Amino acid sequence: MLLLRRFIPTVFLLGLLVIINPIQALAEKPQPLSALAQMPVKEVTVFKDGHAFVLHQGKMQTDAAGDVVMDYLPTPVLGTFWSYSAEKDAKLTSVVASQHKVLVPRTALHVQEFIRANPGAQVEVTELKNAGSNTASTVTYEAQIVGIPVRSSEELEATSPPNTGEKLPEFGDCVLLKTATGVATVPLGNIQYITFKSNYESKLACEEFRNLLSLKLNWSKAPAKNAEVGMVYLQKGIRWIPEYKVNIDGAGNAHVSLQATLMNDLTDLKDVNCHLVVGVPTFSFKDQLDPISLQKTLVAVADRMQSMDSRFSNAIMTQIANYRDESETTAAPAAHPTVGGAEKNEDLFVFTVKHVTLRRGQRMVIPVYETDLKYKDVYTLTMPFSPPPDIVQHFNQNQQSEVDKLLRAPKFMHKIRMVNKSEYPLTTAPALLMKNDKVIAQGMMTYTAVGAKTDLSLTTAVDLKVKKQDKEVLRAPNAVTWQGDQYGRVDLNGTISATNYGSSPADVEVIRYVLGKTGKADHEGKSEMVNIFEDYDFLPEGGSLYPVWWNWYSWPSWWSRFNGVGKITWHQTLGSKETVDLNYSWSYFWR
Repeated sequence: MLLLRRFIPTVFLLGLLVIINPIQALAEKPQPLSALAQMPVKEVTVFKDGHAFVLHQGKMQTDAAGDVVMDYLPTPVLGTFWSYSAEKDAKLTSVVASQHKVLVPRTALHVQEFIRANPGAQVEVTELKNAGSNTASTVTYEAQIVGIPVRSSEELEATSPPNTGEKLPEFGDCVLLKTATGVATVPLGNIQYITFKSNYESKLACEEFRNLLSLKLNWSKAPAKNAEVGMVYLQKGIRWIPEYKVNIDGAGNAHVSLQATLMNDLTDLKDVNCHLVVGVPTFSFKDQLDPISLQKTLVAVADRMQSMDSRFSNAIMTQIANYRDESETTAAPAAHPTVGGAEKNEDLFVFTVKHVTLRRGQRMVIPVYETDLKYKDVYTLTMPFSPPPDIVQHFNQNQQSEVDKLLRAPKFMHKIRMVNKSEYPLTTAPALLMKNDKVIAQGMMTYTAVGAKTDLSLTTAVDLKVKKQDKEVLRAPNAVTWQGDQYGRVDLNGTISATNYGSSPADVEVIRYVLGKTGKADHEGKSEMVNIFEDYDFLPEGGSLYPVWWNWYSWPSWWSRFNGVGKITWHQTLGSKETVDLNYSWSYFWR
C-alpha cells in the first residue's frame, strides 16, 4: 500500500510518454537509451589554450541494421571530425548526426507520474470536490486506472503542417478512472491521494529527443553484434596549465619541477593516455563548429566561407557533452597517472601521461618531470626614456607629477639566469621560486628552448643603489636643414652611478633608453638604435603600449626623421662596496 500526495501542476506532464493501451502504441517505437553504444576515450591530446584532440575507439554494440548508434555528439572544430571502422568485415560508409526519439527510464516522483506508470492498477482515490469554494470537500472511492488521454506522435505529425519535424506525444490534464458507475474523467489537479491495492510500477519510460550519432557500416557478411569503430576530433573543453617550482641552493644549482593542472570540462576520461603539448599550434578554424555538431546557433558553413576576411568574426565555441557512463561508479579503481615519456613533434613538444582518469568537471594535478639546471645571480636595471623638456613644458601640473612618479629613482632587480641544458624545453608558466625549500618569490617562466637562457625575477636588490644624472652640454641652433626648415640639436651627457653595498660581488646589467640619437658610452657600453615599429623591448615589460604620457602631446610629422629610441647596454661586475659611473651621450633634434 502506498500513499502519495500531489504537489506539482499538471503542465509537468508535457513531453513524457505513457501508453494507455496497446492500440495507442507507437507504430515505430523509439530506441531505448540503454541500447545506445558508449564509445570510450582512448587518448586525448591537450593544448594550453583549451583545445583537445580526442580519440574514441572501442568494441561497440550494433543495432538491427548492423550500425553503431551513440548517444554522444561532439562539437568539434570545423574540419577536424574523422571517424573510422577498425572492423575487417565492416566498412564505414557514412556518419549521420540527427535528432531521434529515445526512451529514457525514469523513477516516478509525483502522483501524476505514478498514475501514468500504472495503467490498469486498482487504486483508492481521494479527490477534491468544488475546489476554491466554500463547499470544497474530499471524496474517497475505489477505481481502476485506465490511463491519461494522449495525442500520439503519429497523430500530431499527421495533423501538423508539412516539414515541421517529429513530435513528442501530448498528454491531457485528466485521468480516466473506471468506477462502479462507469469511466470518469477526473482532472489530475483534483487528485489528492491514491492508494495502490496491490503491486505497482515505480518507473516509467519517458520519450525524449536526443542528438544521436550513427556510424553506418557495410558488412561483407552478416552483421556482428559488436564492431570495432572509432572517431577523432578537435574540440574545446580540456585544458592544461603548467606550473613550475624552482628550488635554488644559493650556490648555482636549481632543481626545477614541472606539474600540470588538468581541467576537464568536455567528457569523462577513464584510464586514457593524455598528451600535454608545449608550443603554439595553429587552428585556422578554431572559432567555427563543424556541422556534425547539430548546433542550432551555427550559421551555414557555406555562408561563412564566402567572406574569408570575416570568417572568425562570429565565434561559437559551445561545449556540450552528454555522455556519462554510469557503470563507472562501480568500476575497479583506475591505475595512477604516470608520465610515460616525452617527444618532439615538429615545432611542438609533447609530454605523455598514462592512466589518467578524470570525470567531466573534475580537476587534476599531475607531476610531469624534474630536472637540475645551473643558474647564476644577475642584477638588472632598465631605465626608460623621459619626455624631452620641449614636450614637458606643454604638460599641466598633474601630468608633470604623473611623469615624475613614473621616472622615480629606478631600482636593480635581482634575477636568476638559468641555462636550459635539460632534455625538454621550458614552457611559459607561473614559477614558484624557493631557496632551500623556503618560498622567496613567484615569477613567470618564459618559453626557453633546450640550450637557451631564461631569467626569473626574485626581488628588488636592496644592496644595490643607483643614481642617474643627465645634463645638457650643447645647444646648436640651425644644426640641420630639411625641406626648407631649420632644426636645432641638443647634445646631452648622462651618468648612471651604481654602488654595491653588499658583501659579495654582483653581476649587473644596465640598460638605458633615450629619445634621440645615441652617441658614445664608456665601460664597453653597447650603443644602438631601436626599431620602434617592430622592437618593443623599450616599452614596459616588453609590452605593446607606449608610455602613458606619449599621447599627451601631438608629435609633429618630422619628429621620427631625426629622432628615435636609443638603447645603451652595460655588463659589469661590481665588487663589494664598489661604485661605478657609467657615462653616455646622445643628441636630440627639435624645431
